Amino acid sequence: MRATPLAVPKGVPSRKKQLDSDDDLDTERPTRKQALSGPQPRLPPCPLPPSPPRAPVCAPAVTAASRLGPYVLLEPEEGSRTYRALHCPTSTEYICKVYPACEALAVLEPYSRLPRHGHVARPAEVLVGPQHLYAFFPRPHGDMHSLVRRRRHLPELEAAALFRQMAATLAHCHQHGLVLRDLKLQRFVFTDRERTKVVLENLEDACVLTGSDDSLCDKHACPAYVGPEILSSRASYSGKAADVWSLGVALFTMLAGHYPFQDSEPILLFGKIRRGAFALPEGLSAPARCLVRCLLRREPTERLTASGILLHPWLRENVIPPAPTRSHLWEADQVVPEGPGLEEVEEEGERDVGLYG
Repeated sequence: MRATPLAVPKGVPSRKKQLDSDDDLDTERPTRKQALSGPQPRLPPCPLPPSPPRAPVCAPAVTAASRLGPYVLLEPEEGSRTYRALHCPTSTEYICKVYPACEALAVLEPYSRLPRHGHVARPAEVLVGPQHLYAFFPRPHGDMHSLVRRRRHLPELEAAALFRQMAATLAHCHQHGLVLRDLKLQRFVFTDRERTKVVLENLEDACVLTGSDDSLCDKHACPAYVGPEILSSRASYSGKAADVWSLGVALFTMLAGHYPFQDSEPILLFGKIRRGAFALPEGLSAPARCLVRCLLRREPTERLTASGILLHPWLRENVIPPAPTRSHLWEADQVVPEGPGLEEVEEEGERDVGLYG
């Protein structure tokens, strides 16, 4: 078995999916690759309706301790088709993502479309067998979700440094015709032990656009990160604007230590998301509050673009030190408080937007 670079033909169709019911919102992966994701950490959890088990797509699961060229697959992550792998010549550990061979072109197409970027992880090597494709990624040093869960929330200066990298990643993908869709904190991983540099772990579920139109019609997402337009009865929605909403949820969670919209019952959770009312934690600086509100706007056309996020004052190189926080108020995971009515939130948001011109 050898590394086989697969060139993706230009005629490969976009991976857009058909509109599904609201009950099919999935925290793991869309239907075709449900088995590929790892277990969801709890921050608390993304609540979701139960989904029926799916049959394997093209090939049976891979057994651990398999020898693949210079690599040995070690134990898999629980409930996942992601394996720890050891590169025998160098004793270096990798993460191996295993896909059915019949999905090879679709899996590799986003990497073919996207120019290299410092904050998007790419396979170090790809091996193709008769039944499976094996993509080997450098082993990360944890992910953003786990960091926020452990620390409860991040100070503004640290959050701004990390979020700037996340926004740059999204802007790069959007610029080159990729919509990420399943965007959440868990997908951003650290490449250094100090946890100062983040990269997008892979391009799974990225939708390759065929033109300037970014309309999508699927309804697959992690419930805590899903935008209100996806929960509506609209036949389609802007994929780029939905990514920006998810990034806004990630920023709120980094600063507050809990999701902006939260409930143990999916129906109640989706109702809160549709209303779009949330309460920011006390002590945040005015620019930070402004940016969160610019991302979490119910109307997709009113949100900042990914490239526009990078121009926001909160993400400039010399970030103003934040106001003193009352962190003791946020030491436990909380359901989002009722807070002011939606009209008050909208009016307050309009005042903060003045900070950003």
